[in-house]
Amino acid sequence: MHSLTFAHPWVLLGLLAVPLLVAWWLWRYRKQEAALQHSDIALFDGVKKSLRVRLRWLPYALRVVAVAAAVVALACPQSQLSRQETTVEGIDIVVAMDISGSMLAEDFRPNRLEAAKRVASDFVAGRKNDRMGLVVFAGEAFTQVPLTIDHQVLIRQLDAVKSGIIRDGTALGDGLATAINRIKDSEAKSKVIILLTDGVNNQGSVDPMSAAEIASLYGIRLYTIGIGSLGKAPYPFHDQFGRTIYQDIDVEIDEPLMRQMASATSEGHYFRATNKKVLEEIFAQIDEMEKSKIDVTQYAQTRGEQAPWLWLMAMALLLEVVLRRGWLEM
Repeated sequence: MHSLTFAHPWVLLGLLAVPLLVAWWLWRYRKQEAALQHSDIALFDGVKKSLRVRLRWLPYALRVVAVAAAVVALACPQSQLSRQETTVEGIDIVVAMDISGSMLAEDFRPNRLEAAKRVASDFVAGRKNDRMGLVVFAGEAFTQVPLTIDHQVLIRQLDAVKSGIIRDGTALGDGLATAINRIKDSEAKSKVIILLTDGVNNQGSVDPMSAAEIASLYGIRLYTIGIGSLGKAPYPFHDQFGRTIYQDIDVEIDEPLMRQMASATSEGHYFRATNKKVLEEIFAQIDEMEKSKIDVTQYAQTRGEQAPWLWLMAMALLLEVVLRRGWLEM
């Protein structure tokens, strides 16, 4: 990208002399007396001015141009060629989300699962430089979306997630192990798993702590989030007539286990979300901690641009002399 600057911009104030020189010439032209005086100018009616007479202002105009060009040249114009290179080192992130039946509890609006999906979607939309993936788990686990930079696809798939599509239960170890398999071979500078659940591990074939230790071996950072209010939460049931009734159930989250799992990985952390606002703040905090690295390298090359202005000054002065001493000599 080219840009024009001046080493001594204050010199450009000399251009204010240009309109003064023009005004002085006009004043002098109007004040000068005719070389031949005659009492009656009727004899000159119909006589057209010659081209030489019409262009007698040209030498002076060339001198003004030369003065203006000299001022610009003295200001030392210079062009700068700049180039910028940007290197983005993204972060690979897999969200492992619990979709067990208990995620339908309505201590979050409209329920825990829908609230978690909406907050996670906003989080994904804001990570433009990162590859992201989605694992869902209940009594078993599977990959909903592998690591991808196409965040719109991920958001659509996240919106389609529903409770009941896999066997119920809470298999924390299986959910984490599936996420690890999706990210372990990544070459990103930072590998992160966000595991969100509202329950206690009661299903699966992989021990949660063993999975956390494996994550640590692969250099994966684990953030665990327990979602659910304190005490009891309203949960929807269907009676024999198909009607929806609500019953308060105990909120049981194995916080000691979740904390140990996160601590097993480098700089991992456990969070507790008791409402949607807190959940949003947790994802915002994770977003702040996991910033993509952006390297910006700038190159600049400066070149003096006085030559064209000096050439203009010289040509204007030369042409003025030629005209004043030649064709336009009066």
